Amino acid sequence: MATKYDAIVLGTGQAGPSLAVRLAETGMKVAIIERKRFGGTCVNNGCIPTKTLVASARAAHVARRAGDYGVTIRSSIAVDMKKVKARKDAVVRQSSEGVEKWLRNTRNLTVIEGHARFADTHRIRIGDDVLEADKIFINVGGRAAVPPLRGIDQVSYLNNSTMMDVDFLPEHLIIIGGSYVGLEFAQMYRRFGSEVTVVEMASRLVKREDEDVSENIKTILESEGIKFRLDAECIGFEKRGDKVAVQVECSSGDKTAIGSHTLLAVGRVPNTNDLGLENAGVEVDKRGYIQVDDQLRTNVPGIYALGDCNGRGAFTHTAYNDYEIVAANLLDGDQRRVTDRITAYALYTDPPLGRAGMTEAEVRKSERKALIGKRPMTQVGRAQERGETDGFMKVLVDAETKKILGASLLGIECDEVIHSLLDVMYANASYTVIQRAMHIHPTVTELIPTMLGELKPLE
Repeated sequence: MATKYDAIVLGTGQAGPSLAVRLAETGMKVAIIERKRFGGTCVNNGCIPTKTLVASARAAHVARRAGDYGVTIRSSIAVDMKKVKARKDAVVRQSSEGVEKWLRNTRNLTVIEGHARFADTHRIRIGDDVLEADKIFINVGGRAAVPPLRGIDQVSYLNNSTMMDVDFLPEHLIIIGGSYVGLEFAQMYRRFGSEVTVVEMASRLVKREDEDVSENIKTILESEGIKFRLDAECIGFEKRGDKVAVQVECSSGDKTAIGSHTLLAVGRVPNTNDLGLENAGVEVDKRGYIQVDDQLRTNVPGIYALGDCNGRGAFTHTAYNDYEIVAANLLDGDQRRVTDRITAYALYTDPPLGRAGMTEAEVRKSERKALIGKRPMTQVGRAQERGETDGFMKVLVDAETKKILGASLLGIECDEVIHSLLDVMYANASYTVIQRAMHIHPTVTELIPTMLGELKPLE
């Protein structure tokens, strides 16, 4: 006999809890199911813990540079990794327990722990229990991918989740993957004191970005002592005593990098392989991502997919926006769509990269007439005052409509500054709106109007 609900939510990541609570507050009888840890990736092994670790790494970095600011530290700088982890764990625990308490204290909402699988289009099985609902919302997230690299089964390796358990300093951390996750961990552990080598199959880092962004990031990280092995054509692993040998077969240099520990940061896969989606007839693509329309509906009426598992975004903010879209359409009569949102994200190296809209490469490919503005961070007063002048800011504008097409801001505080441009883009306003605005001095954002006043044709 199935227990009937008005709605069932699978997963407690960024979209699930808010949606479950919102539905319950309307008087619906709702069940939310979690098989592992409340809060999902962001809370437990993604944004919150990694950025907490980044903060500890930055503190060590700034302390080592104290002399640059006229500050004398009379003892050596040491990093206590057990205390670093304990601080991270405390922040994570507060967030995770907060999510669980919020859900358990919500009226009309039943919290169930266990592994949910579809029995059919409207029924979910958890062990011997069966739940039934007309509406089911899938918010199961994703996990680190483990590619079939030669010898990978012969060595021990870490991923973004197991790195959260590390309470020691790796002697030499070899990171496979020179993109967003890999680079954040690379800088973080270099600042903690590890030797770090990043192995990347592509010819440049974060290849999704423009070449000038990639090269600038590489220069910044190399200045801190991080080593890079690009064009790694055939990555393989071999255990050598208590070390790990990574074959990279690069076009130049040694063919092997030998380290104490290896971190795999080569992408993610959705947690959809063991949900019994075939029993409900829910369509997935060849990578396992659930196929959804512009309002996040699957091909099965009444079943929706939100967050990382739908392949429509891989960020906490896109997952939360998925919740907002579903709630608006179901409860508010507001026809919101996934395609209404503008691409926006950040890379949390130090300095960070803030991104919005199209890259320069994408604008060029579109063959539209465009204007470009670019300013090095050496010409930004706030950066000079803080002694952090790495990076540059770049913005692209449609020459005919005067609308902002995109921006890449790499520099101090640029993960915040990017929103000044993003908001104008959402307003569908001319770049002159922000170009004529009076910003506060001294800030980083104040140079955005200046840069927009110096636009030149993109050639």
